[in-house]
Amino acid sequence: MKRVAAIDCGTNSVRLLIADLSADGLADVDRRMEIVRLGEGVDRTGRLAPEALERTFAALRGYANLIQKHTRAGERIPVRVVATSATRDAENRDEFVTGVREIFGVDPEVISGAEEAHLSFTGATRGLGPQVAPEGGPYLVTDIGGGSTEFVVGTDRVEGALSVDIGCVRLTERHLAGDPPDPAEVRAAVADIDAALDRVEAAVPVRRARTLVGLAGSVTTVAGIALGLPAYEPERIHHSRIPAEQVHAVTERLLRMPRAERAAIPVMHPGRVDVIGGGALILDRIVERYGFREVLVSEHDILDGIAWSLG
Repeated sequence: MKRVAAIDCGTNSVRLLIADLSADGLADVDRRMEIVRLGEGVDRTGRLAPEALERTFAALRGYANLIQKHTRAGERIPVRVVATSATRDAENRDEFVTGVREIFGVDPEVISGAEEAHLSFTGATRGLGPQVAPEGGPYLVTDIGGGSTEFVVGTDRVEGALSVDIGCVRLTERHLAGDPPDPAEVRAAVADIDAALDRVEAAVPVRRARTLVGLAGSVTTVAGIALGLPAYEPERIHHSRIPAEQVHAVTERLLRMPRAERAAIPVMHPGRVDVIGGGALILDRIVERYGFREVLVSEHDILDGIAWSLG
């Protein structure tokens, strides 16, 4: 058994997974998430804001302490830090790299959209079987992040992948300013999403997929709302299957709600309140455009893929 630490620095959140890897699989030791909005304003300015960097570094210092806490005597835990859309797009990403190096003693990897897609696919599809996904493969794995969304098609291996610059934070900053957004803002967001989905369909065999697997906080939050959960319960959300009609109903409901009502939803993380409408809309358009009857929701994603890569 080998203990590893995986860290995912996304546009909206930073997440940690400390896990034990063995021939039997991946066993969680500690799994954490903090919303720091690292990518705040990056779509407009092209730079990581000083306040966003400091929020992120504060969270990562806490993660470094947790890794130390879970390090057994005589052991050295390998750490892999991955940064995605916001950092890829930022002119001053060297500031982020330097800060992470000082905290963990390793350089973060500012990975490409293609590598992000492959890691997400690995994390999401390990362990999928007929009981969980009766339709089987090929799978379309969609990871809806803050700054980008990854699309990967495959069964035992990746057959096609593409990352596009639509995410819940980026879409909200571009289009969804109202509280709640007005119909014109929603139409502009839909046009932006649909243009990206056209690019995806031209590059990735999405129509061959039999099962849609949805990842990340926007998807799991929509699932929690659809399931009517009294609180966020990962074990009930993981591998739930949400029908297309419910995805659409939840999305319409979220887009009609003012911020205060969204904040009162039991499964809603405070850091998702202002961007959940954009994330739900991306999921809804994927389901509608590609003709899926449901989405299979996974709590396992790029973070798990990073951990597997350390084996």
